[in-house]
Amino acid sequence: MRKNKKWFTLLSVAIVMILAGCGGEAASGDSNQVVILSNGDEEAVNVMEETLNDAGFEGDYLIQSLGTSELGGKLLAEGKSIEADIVTMSSYFLESAEKQHDMFKDLSFDTSSLVEYPNFYTPLLANTGSLFYNTSLLEQKGLEVPTSIKELAEPQYEGLVSIPNIMDSSTGWMLIQAIISEYGEETGKKVMAGIIKNAGPHLESSGSGSIKKVQAGEVAVGFGLRHQAVAAKTGGAPIDFIDPTEGNFSTTESIAVIDKGEEQKELAEEMAEVLVKEAREGLIDYYPVALYDGETVADENIASNQKIFSEPMTVELLEKHQAFFNSAK
Repeated sequence: MRKNKKWFTLLSVAIVMILAGCGGEAASGDSNQVVILSNGDEEAVNVMEETLNDAGFEGDYLIQSLGTSELGGKLLAEGKSIEADIVTMSSYFLESAEKQHDMFKDLSFDTSSLVEYPNFYTPLLANTGSLFYNTSLLEQKGLEVPTSIKELAEPQYEGLVSIPNIMDSSTGWMLIQAIISEYGEETGKKVMAGIIKNAGPHLESSGSGSIKKVQAGEVAVGFGLRHQAVAAKTGGAPIDFIDPTEGNFSTTESIAVIDKGEEQKELAEEMAEVLVKEAREGLIDYYPVALYDGETVADENIASNQKIFSEPMTVELLEKHQAFFNSAK
């Protein structure tokens, strides 16, 4: 475990050093602009930009997209000296960065979130994990529809499974949470080893990699983002989804304002509030998970077995679960 943590720390520092050499883009704009760094994908960033522009902030901000590991490395290494005024980021990274640097302002606006969060951040979107399968290929192979993640370790699924790699994708972390929560680490490691063996070359670096493989008929069953499987089924693809007996676990991406002290830009928290209260209408179309009072999603987007891991989501827990995954190979 110590070796893994040392490796992760060195990796984070290396990432930050690379960014320091080529990441001046965000700081190169108007010094009065609010700088937003985000790990959001293209759809999320587009919604944020449209929301800010509609609210009259066009030209008052600069938004830059970074990968989760890149932005996480910057947060952990730079603390308050990061060039951003606002960050939107995986919540577990915000938790660890605040613990290490005490770097975020408490948000002054009320959000009416369905779940209680720390005062220094509030969620923008959430993703939920599930199983899904290619209805045609499963029938062709003469296989029963699985009801649990554990079944993917059984011999009949060899070469027919695709899962995201937790070393590259936070979607893969939801799979690990489900396995450890249900079976513990000792038995869970055996389950994980069987799934990895059955996945073979279909261990994906992207959270959406598995649904693409299942939809293309390259494999029969996969684990990934539930809303993508719902959308594929609704669009007419030979796809169906399963809420596994181990549970549907979720990750959130949240917004936080860097505490810049006397150099604080007045618009930063105002923009953060606009994004939370006005961007949700657009974001929930892409990421259909209700986070705030009054939000509704279609019945098919409501997971039937939603669960929360027993420990807080932090970078330290992620490292522990990455080590669990690697030990199962």
